[in-house]
Amino acid sequence: MACGSELLSPSPIEQPLVPAPACDEKSAKALQFIEEVTKNTDSVQERVLEEILRQNADTEYLKRFGLNGATDRKSFKSKIPVVTYEDLQPDIQRIANGDRSPIFCAYPISEFLTSSGTSAGERKLMPFIHEELDRRQLLYSLLMPVMNQYVPDLDKGKALHFLFVKAETKTPGGLVARPVLTSYYKSEHFKNRPFDPYNLYTSPNEAILCPDSFQSMYTQMLCGLIMRHQVLRVGAVFASGLLRAIRFLQLNWQQLSHDISTGTLSPKITDPSIRECMAKLLKPDPELAEFITMECSSEDWERIITRIWPNTKYLDVIVTGAMAQYIPTLDYYSGGLPKACTMYGSSECYFGLNLRPISDPSDVSYTIMPNMGYFEFIPHDDSSPLTLSRDSPPPLVDLADVEVGKYYELVITTYCGLNRYRVGDILQVTRFHNTAPEFRFVRRKNVLLSIDSDKTDESELQRGIENASVLLKEFNTTVVEYTSYADTKSIPGHYVIYWELMIKNASRPPTNEVLNQCCLAMEESLNSVYRQGRVADNSIGPLEIRVVKNGTFEELMDYAISRGASINQYKVPRCVSFTPIMELLDSRVVSVHFSPAAPHWTPERRR
Repeated sequence: MACGSELLSPSPIEQPLVPAPACDEKSAKALQFIEEVTKNTDSVQERVLEEILRQNADTEYLKRFGLNGATDRKSFKSKIPVVTYEDLQPDIQRIANGDRSPIFCAYPISEFLTSSGTSAGERKLMPFIHEELDRRQLLYSLLMPVMNQYVPDLDKGKALHFLFVKAETKTPGGLVARPVLTSYYKSEHFKNRPFDPYNLYTSPNEAILCPDSFQSMYTQMLCGLIMRHQVLRVGAVFASGLLRAIRFLQLNWQQLSHDISTGTLSPKITDPSIRECMAKLLKPDPELAEFITMECSSEDWERIITRIWPNTKYLDVIVTGAMAQYIPTLDYYSGGLPKACTMYGSSECYFGLNLRPISDPSDVSYTIMPNMGYFEFIPHDDSSPLTLSRDSPPPLVDLADVEVGKYYELVITTYCGLNRYRVGDILQVTRFHNTAPEFRFVRRKNVLLSIDSDKTDESELQRGIENASVLLKEFNTTVVEYTSYADTKSIPGHYVIYWELMIKNASRPPTNEVLNQCCLAMEESLNSVYRQGRVADNSIGPLEIRVVKNGTFEELMDYAISRGASINQYKVPRCVSFTPIMELLDSRVVSVHFSPAAPHWTPERRR
């Protein structure tokens, strides 16, 4: 791969991936594969669609729309409608109830992957076939060869990655339903993976595969502490997961230190496979225990990651989209280590990877690999959203034909049988690598907050939080976590934002006046329709910030997990409405603040 200065060039055409001088044969082949498929994006896409349609030609779904075995793009685009989950739900329910006929896919559905999104309050079920594991494993195999071009000697140590599984459920028809990462970690591809010096974990499989989140986290943290000098990268799937691990260390370091000092495992760990595994690993080490006690007993946890794991080169976490608000806290705990967002995927499909994984979080873009599925794009414009008609399919844009700078909604066709399915992700094209576009993840399509005719989405709310947070810098304070809801019980209704703060200087917290000004700063960041409602229409009341006790969002996550959420896929909801969650949040409020004035608004000129 070319050097960093070339890779950050404003040119829309990327430099080729060039193996480093010390690159091994396996990595060189992986980089060559990336080059080949991205140089022939459109022809690869055409082949992928042909393969999918030929494989699934006799399925009920494709026959329903009269495709009649055709495998060309023109027939596919003219006959197959663009759909949402709600359109497919009746057929998915048939499969869940035990119908084994080839509805979507010629291969038998082996399980359902549960999406982090919901439909009518229920988690979405994505049909999955065993054959897809090889394709997803291929994408995983490309990650470290790319990373090796930026960070040397990653084969000289291990990764402390906090990885978790969720206890799976079964549908009425007997199919397993579980989160995508649980499916992967429980697969033979993961459990019996070949030795790879670039992908060694401190966490044993026994700990990763333990469904008890406490025992899993405890064991993974314990192993990470024991092997602290071997750790070269620290991570979790999402930034929030890594911060949860740091919080776990804050709460449990004394017991962990005791185990290390005595060489015995806490009686709280009852999983037999873990106890057997740790009996071989855990030896008395009073010196290490004393070090952990010295570091963790201090009130100062700044740079705690690099203090405990001094050889850490980067954090391996997703910090794009809603995860961006964790960046200041991660910087505090890590001393500003680089944050690598390596791949982009979902339960429905794995999409691609980041060819510059050590770039600044604000510059993260993902190259969609054209061999992973067939990809189309709906041009997206918030001011005039495209209405899709089943009778006259819209002219969707192919992967190779998107344009730099423009926004699109992602539509996928997969080997598992999803055809022209709207994922709901809004992406912006940033550049091209060869003929393959790179995309910045912008947001999920769904609107978060609405009182009247206003519509506030996640990225807009995030921007408001960031702008308001500027006022807190003087007090050495940051927003650790937040959520929101539209309070329509008051007249007029208003936005309520819950904040959990990290106050690094307890003797000088932010004043009430400053927190009131934070409310106004958020309102100034929101869209014109919202501000018109506040100023001219009086249809929206002043924005409210409720500051909650430290640890509140930890309790919120524990509550969600107790109700069946996956610890691996859990994300703090940016908008809440469920009564028990509201009651939990309101019971932890320590102060309440309102916008002291109306935001600026003037009528827009009509062209």
